[in-house]
This record gives sequence, C-alpha cells and structure tokens, in this order.
Amino acid sequence: MMNKYLLGTLCTLALVSTGILSTSAAPAPGIELPPLTQPPSTEAHPGKVIWADLVTPDLKQAEDFYAGLFGWSFQPAEGDRNFAVATVDGRPIAGIVQRSMSGDHKRQPAWLPFIAVRDVGAAQRSVKANGGKVLSPQRDYPMRGRQEVFSDPDGAVFAVLASSSGDPPDVLAEPGEWIWSSVLVKNPDREAGFYRALFGYEIFDQDSEDSRKHVILASDDYARAGIHALPDASHRHPHWLNFVRVEDVGVAAAKAVHLGGKILVDPRPDRQGGQIAVVADPSGAPVGLMEWADTADQSDAPGAMAPGTPQVPGATPTPGTQPAESP
Repeated sequence: MMNKYLLGTLCTLALVSTGILSTSAAPAPGIELPPLTQPPSTEAHPGKVIWADLVTPDLKQAEDFYAGLFGWSFQPAEGDRNFAVATVDGRPIAGIVQRSMSGDHKRQPAWLPFIAVRDVGAAQRSVKANGGKVLSPQRDYPMRGRQEVFSDPDGAVFAVLASSSGDPPDVLAEPGEWIWSSVLVKNPDREAGFYRALFGYEIFDQDSEDSRKHVILASDDYARAGIHALPDASHRHPHWLNFVRVEDVGVAAAKAVHLGGKILVDPRPDRQGGQIAVVADPSGAPVGLMEWADTADQSDAPGAMAPGTPQVPGATPTPGTQPAESP
C-alpha cells in the first residue's frame, strides 16, 4: 500500500473524520480466501497496510458501487456466500462481507484495514501490554494466513495479518488500489507510542497549519500511515480512514454521488499537488479518494524522499523513536 515518505500526500485529516466507528465481522471459518501475492514471495513489510475488508449490510449494493467507482471486479468466496473478493486486473485488493447491522450506532458499515505482521501472537501480546484490546480471536485461513482484530487505546479498530504468501511489494499504487491510510484519534502521542511498539515504526512529527498534532508512521524508508488529532470538541469516535488512488478526484467524487453515495469532504488540493476527497458509499461507509502525480523518479516528488535519507521534509523525528523490533 504505500510509498516513500509521502509527507506531501497528507492533508488536514481532522476535516475528514466522519464519526463512524469501524466494525468487524470475520469470514466463515471454512471460507477459501486467495493468497495476497501470487506467486508466493518471502517479502515481509511489518507495519504496511496490505488489505482491507468492508463490512456492509448489502453486498450487491456495495459491489455495484465500488465496481462503478474504482473498476473493481468481484468473485464470490467459496465457503461463505456473504463474502466477495474485489480484484484489480486480477489481483486481490479487498474483501466485502455482508453482515446485518443493528440499530446500535456503534456498529456502522466501515472499512477495516489489515496491517502486516510477522507473528500474530507477538502482536497480540504487544496490544495487550500497551493499552489496546483484542476484539476477535486469531483465525487461520490456509492460503491467506493468520489474522486478528484489535482496537488501539483510543478505540480505533484495525486488524493484523501474517500473510502465508508474503506481503505485497513496496511499489506505487495503481489507480483503483489502496494508496494511504490514516487513523484519527484523541491522543496522538499515546497512539504513536502504541503503534511504534506494535509495528516498530519510526515516528515523525509533521508540520501543520493548525494547532493539532499530525504524525507520520514509517518503516523501511516508506511512509506507512498517519496519525491525526481529532478536534478537541469533537464527539466523533477514533477510526481509521483508507484512501484509494484515482486519476481524477473531482470526477470520482461526482461518480460516487451518481452511484448512490455522497460526498463527505469536497475535493480539495493536497500538499503533494493533486486532489483529495472523502465519500461515503450507499450504506454510509467512508472511503478516501487521492490523486498521485507520477514522476520519472518518485523520490524527487514534492514531499517525497529516497530510501535511506535520514530526515523527512516537513517532518521532525520524535526523540526516542528509532524503530523497534516489530512482531
């Protein structure tokens, strides 16, 4: 999922917080999920977002929306008629699972990010030791790997996955693929410590024009995700927000409305030079849209940098945040 210290791709993400709490529902135990990479590899990128599942009350409606918006294709998963695998050019990109939603506002349609780890058991111990919670037991899927769902100390929900076929390589996302993820929280400093302990991230403070805290989580000389403070007066629940690369954010946002969704954050300039927006699908699940300007050498792009460079433009290393050994 994402590229070289893309500090320029980050926006004022407090504006895009929707207050929708992530929710999760594991696929049926006998389901056959495809491997993340084919052919298998030995690549391992702990801390990289490598997958996402949508929990929705209407599978067919979601398939129609995301096929029209991103050009995704869908294949039913054997062993669970309520689960479909989304693909881009034949590559698995996401899962969509249909589950009934109660009237409880805490269980709303949402995308659940899966973050790479080497050892799910070690990840669980780190989560418990640093103030997080276990939300579902470990599950094994033969071709996929082992996964588990947690919440961080602020309550934002995420999953970890130890892929049995290796992690996807670190290459720039194509249109229709996940390109960035951020978590919006109430206590960025505590959250940064939690995620650093869990995934071994380096932590960089990002310059911002507002008074709120913005942090970049990085590993292997690649930006992996952002942490952004919710406004002090916000009643919105901490949550993860995931972005898909599109060629034209304005066109994609208008298409989302035409397909039955709505715009949560209007298209606006991003510091990298393109546009970003946030839309909701017909069930209300939020998803980000992001442009990315191709260059001959991505390390020369505004806000980007080559692997191995010790500092990040526009960001300052937080003292004591050299990478730890990740699960």
